Formats: sequence, C-alpha cells, structure tokens
Amino acid sequence: MNILLFFFQDSGAGSIFGLVLPLLLMGGIFYFLVILPQKRQKQQLAELVASLQINDEIVTNGGIIGRVKEIRATSFVIMSAEKTLIEIGKAAVVGKKAES
Repeated sequence: MNILLFFFQDSGAGSIFGLVLPLLLMGGIFYFLVILPQKRQKQQLAELVASLQINDEIVTNGGIIGRVKEIRATSFVIMSAEKTLIEIGKAAVVGKKAES
C-alpha cells in the first residue's frame, strides 16, 4: 500500500534538469538517427551529380534510365532510347545505373 502511495504522490515542481534532460536526450537521438544520415546521403548525391560525365548511365527519380549526352548548368540532356533526347534537372538524378 505504501508503494502505491509513493508512486501517486505529488512530486511538486521538480527540477528543471529533470524536465529538460529527457527532451535533450530525445533530440540527440533524433539527430543521430534521422538528420545526420539524411545529410550524408544528400552530400553523397551532390558529389555523384557533380562527378557525372558524358556517356554515364543514370536513373532519375521518375524511373527514366538514360545516357548523359550533354551537361548544362542546371540540367542534363539524356538519351533514353534511340534518337530520344530528354532534358532533366540535376535534382532529378538519383544515381548511376547499376551494372548488370
């Protein structure tokens, strides 16, 4: 009975440290599990796009697979089929085509 009263007893104001510490801990965990990996992935993709050269095969976020034919300031011109040229933004590139 005394144990139940102990758990339901009003603890008063409590300390600021006891209230802020769990929030800081959750924020740190969120940063290391969500934000940091996403930042690394974005940086790797930017490096990949910067390193693309003519005749590299790429995949877009829409699923189009093509070969880079021209590199412009903010876009690529790719050939996805015979005599089919498409201009895509650099932000649409998700990676190089995997070798099969």
